Formats: sequence, structure tokens, C-alpha cells
Amino acid sequence: MAPAADRLSYWRRCRQLTAVLTVLWFAAGLGVHFFARDLNFVFFGWPFSFWMASQGSLLVFALLIVVYAWCMERLDLAHGLAEDEP
Repeated sequence: MAPAADRLSYWRRCRQLTAVLTVLWFAAGLGVHFFARDLNFVFFGWPFSFWMASQGSLLVFALLIVVYAWCMERLDLAHGLAEDEP
């Protein structure tokens, strides 16, 4: 594949990954809290809406960061853009 086409493919995949993770971030950050009153079931001894507001969203955000780093590392390796190990 030509270098220009390879760069274009890289950035297309990077934008797709960022868009998907941003939608998930939005859903976890706003969507769950917006519909919290409708989430009326107990989760680990607490109402699910309270659990998501206090703990769940933070865990989802941390998980999104880990997924982004892992996916970008694989994408960098696939396109020959990985950083050298020290």
C-alpha cells in the first residue's frame, strides 16, 4: 500500500475508534444519569442509579481509556508507527 493511502487508512481507523468511544463516553456520562430514575433495581446492595452515579461511571471512563490505549497500540503496530521500546 502506498504511504499516503496507508496514512489515510490509519487516520480513518483512528477517527472511527475515537467516535465510537466518544459515543460510549457520552452514554455512560449523560445517558445513564439522565434516565437514572428509571433504573429501579438493586445492584451490589445499592440502587443501580446511585451506584452508576457514584462508581459505575468512573469505572466506565477508566475502561474506555484502557480500551483506547490498547486499540491505538495495535493500530500503531499494524501501520508501523509504534514507538521503540526503551
